[in-house]
Amino acid sequence: MRETVEVALGARAYRIEIGAGLLARSGELIAPLLPRPRVAVITDETVADRHLDALRDGLATAGVSMEALALPPGEATKNWTDLGRTVDWLLDRKVERDDLVVALGGGVIGDLAGFAAAILRRGVGFVQIPTTLLAQVDSAVGGKTGVNARQGKNLIGAFHQPRLVLADIDALDTLPRRQFLSGYAEVVKYGLLGDPDFFDWLEAEGPALAAGDKAARIRAVRRSCEMKAEIVARDETEQGDRALLNLGHTFGHALESATGYSDRLLHGEGVSIGCALAFELSARLGLCAQETPSRVAAHFAAMGMRASLADIPGDLPDADGLLALMAQDKKVKAGALTFILARGVGEAFVTRDVPREALSSLLTDALAARG
Repeated sequence: MRETVEVALGARAYRIEIGAGLLARSGELIAPLLPRPRVAVITDETVADRHLDALRDGLATAGVSMEALALPPGEATKNWTDLGRTVDWLLDRKVERDDLVVALGGGVIGDLAGFAAAILRRGVGFVQIPTTLLAQVDSAVGGKTGVNARQGKNLIGAFHQPRLVLADIDALDTLPRRQFLSGYAEVVKYGLLGDPDFFDWLEAEGPALAAGDKAARIRAVRRSCEMKAEIVARDETEQGDRALLNLGHTFGHALESATGYSDRLLHGEGVSIGCALAFELSARLGLCAQETPSRVAAHFAAMGMRASLADIPGDLPDADGLLALMAQDKKVKAGALTFILARGVGEAFVTRDVPREALSSLLTDALAARG
């Protein structure tokens, strides 16, 4: 079973292929895009151990050769030093503008390899082969690439669309449960921001999806990609509607920064906590019913996900410290924070009209609940 989602961007349109066994078919799918039968693969050491041989064999079936660079795994790799190392490696392999760079891995590798491709020779094409649920439904689609700065997450980057995305559902079988649920937070986000029926389905089918149901996983990835593709086609460079995709992220990015982009808090865990906070803030501002945040939190709890500041181990800054980290968010305009709030499940909207006192009170209460 294979599904295809089109990202309609005119001359830069591309396909997202979703299904099982796509690594084995990578050669037939990528070869038509190549002027010469070779690719340069950027991956990380963990993914290389799990999937690099399968990719090499899949490419070889179509006569495509590859060389690979395996970087250290983890969010800390999204930095200037590893970006420079990647660009140097690609130049040493004489990658030309018409060649393709292949990003094999999760969101870190996709962001870094995509940014390297964007700046190499003023723009080299690349293919995303996301191996995590988070990357398959979010970071591999839409062309956002970049690295982190000392001041905050994803502050250095470029919009650079891939030529093709191959989301092999089989790759998800190797994910630890915590990593899978981190990605699942981004799946839930799509239901929360714009598709209440999808959220209803996730409430019913989430446990089967987490347990490995292939059909459920394909449906979840497909619907997530459809929603993201529709929004990206309307607003490629985040001038309006695309900001909706950041539901939970203003809080989440600040929490990631507060925890040092470490294993204390995975990106998707920051998103699930951030979504819970966004709905709680919406209720406090009278935008949605008081029971709506409880429904969101109940689904996260049923799935065994992190949903509150109390779920983050170790110390956190106080409310003022968290607000200062939020002020570094890349969506700040004229000094005003951008928030995605909601009038209900599936009814998210973008606003900059959030009183600081309401934010401070929300964070103070959430921190107090940590005990």
